[in-house]
Amino acid sequence: MVIPIHPEGAFNTIQTPAERRLSLLPPLALYVHVPWCVRKCPYCDFNSHEVPTAGLPEDEFLSAIERDLEASLPDIWGRRVVSIFIGGGTPSLLSGAAVNRLLNSIRARITLLPDAEITLEANPGTLEAGRFQAFADAGVNRISLGVQSFDDRFLHALGRVHDGEQARRAIDAAQAAVSRVNLDLMTGLPGQSMADLQADLNTAIGFGTEHLSCYDLTLEPNTVFAKYPPQDMPDDDLAAEMQDAVVARLAEAGFERYEVSAYAQAGKRCVHNVNYWEFGDYLGIGPGAHSKLSFHDRIVRLARLRSPDSWLQGLQSAGIPPIAEQRELTNEDLPFEFMLNALRLRDGVPSAYFGERTGMSLADIQGPLREASQRGLLRDDPARLAPTELGWRYLNDLQTLFLP
Repeated sequence: MVIPIHPEGAFNTIQTPAERRLSLLPPLALYVHVPWCVRKCPYCDFNSHEVPTAGLPEDEFLSAIERDLEASLPDIWGRRVVSIFIGGGTPSLLSGAAVNRLLNSIRARITLLPDAEITLEANPGTLEAGRFQAFADAGVNRISLGVQSFDDRFLHALGRVHDGEQARRAIDAAQAAVSRVNLDLMTGLPGQSMADLQADLNTAIGFGTEHLSCYDLTLEPNTVFAKYPPQDMPDDDLAAEMQDAVVARLAEAGFERYEVSAYAQAGKRCVHNVNYWEFGDYLGIGPGAHSKLSFHDRIVRLARLRSPDSWLQGLQSAGIPPIAEQRELTNEDLPFEFMLNALRLRDGVPSAYFGERTGMSLADIQGPLREASQRGLLRDDPARLAPTELGWRYLNDLQTLFLP
């Protein structure tokens, strides 16, 4: 790869750490973590907890979220937010009034772009589906539904609290409330055949939603499935065939696979997630939320305390974000951190982003770039950092070339 000179962004000579500064800060997104679920799924390794027996502490939680955001304002002062993602857990357990209060409190403290994408994750239980219009009235304009499958056999095996009919009704309700709906689907389920997968894909496509996220079921450490693996998991060959079938069927239906697990109709990519992959900034508030924030002289990663009780108590007692971890990214960290995200995108990112969003120069990673190009893993395009088809198939090998 020929290293281009970008006078507006990337440097064309290797800079010393003291000279490296970000002249422009990247786009900023906001993530809000709601940590409660009706029941913990056996495959889930997210920071989620069953709803307390006394019920969801909405008022206490929202007051703490407001304090968490207020205490974080000095780090993002003057910056506009391009998207909000309310994730979990199961954010749709919140009432419509709670989501309205949450979004109003955010608007009162930060500046949103007029067309900011505001996503709320939801599970298709009948309890939450009736709230979708209230969420839309509060300002939510995109709903992401954790369907996983439409087949009751597989939903039961996954420990989901909804069935296929509830999933169908929830999609109808979501589409009636907002114009942008994502469906999460899982592949490689215990006992799942290729015909079963095609049936799920055809059902999902039939609803005409704009975005699909398709993930392989993986046995993550510290989950019930890791300790007690389900029987009849597809073997590696069948799992690979399933992935190829997903790509082919969704392409036939007009979906572009723009990221490893994300498929969208034209112009309907998820703004919030694309910002992650393009090494944009995000402020995460709520228990266990992660942040990546850029300043003109440094880039830092932060993580809140995971326990909802510890997070709440920390905000009540100290009034400052209860940080569990904070680290500044070094010049050794940044190439891998950047490429770990950017190369997940099918078309990669403009080459100039590396300089603009790390403060480094492409000359600093000339060795890995050359090796990746010579091995046929990186496109020979000076204007973009993007994987080839081979590079995308062996993405881990490509990304690890940029490790310190």
